[in-house]
Amino acid sequence: MRTVKEVSKITGVSVRTLHYYDAIGLLKPTKVTDAGYRMYDGTALSRLQHILLFRELQFPLKEIKVILDSPNFDPSEAISQQIGLLELQYKHIGELLAFAREIQSKGVTTMDFHVFDKDEIELYKEEALAKWGGTKAYQEYRRKDIAQKEGSDSKTASGLMAIFSELGGLKHLTPDSDVVQKKIRALQKFISDNYYVCTNEILQGLGQMYVDDERFQKNIDRAGGDGTAEFAHQAISVYCS
Repeated sequence: MRTVKEVSKITGVSVRTLHYYDAIGLLKPTKVTDAGYRMYDGTALSRLQHILLFRELQFPLKEIKVILDSPNFDPSEAISQQIGLLELQYKHIGELLAFAREIQSKGVTTMDFHVFDKDEIELYKEEALAKWGGTKAYQEYRRKDIAQKEGSDSKTASGLMAIFSELGGLKHLTPDSDVVQKKIRALQKFISDNYYVCTNEILQGLGQMYVDDERFQKNIDRAGGDGTAEFAHQAISVYCS
């Protein structure tokens, strides 16, 4: 157990800030002694590490609290997300440096502003927050993200396309038939096992994307034949209702 002053010394976080984190419920001390001293154990220090990493990534304190307090919070997965975001920021800084050096060497100002685009970083941050907060933003991101995975050459994507191929072979049946509905259940399980937990709400959103997004539709129809995306959409609608 460490006192608040010891924690401040080893982390560089001021005592005043630690008191504030306690006040807002972001980092509670493990215990408070009879004399009123805050004490922190290893678990509290581990939480503080996550707080500091998220702060370095410019997450607001309220969002950090949502993430860390989520019942589904996984420290090891959070570290992987933090590393991924740090790598994106490292890449972004490198591009900015190269851009500035080009201006310096040429002595002219180029009208190329793409290096200032931080959409990829912001999207990754949004994913991290919504992953643990269970927000619709995360679901929407994953719906879009799966389109890229479907078009990849990975073994997992091939397995997903195989399910659509099988669905395509069932188009002679009605979308509400038992055989088709079992295949939709298999699709939902496959997504949950290989991508993320696919609730009925998310599955229904995916079904809509299968017909609204041209990239989805082409990939699915390529796997199962023309009309497979629409057929999957109809079958998913039945399944989720």
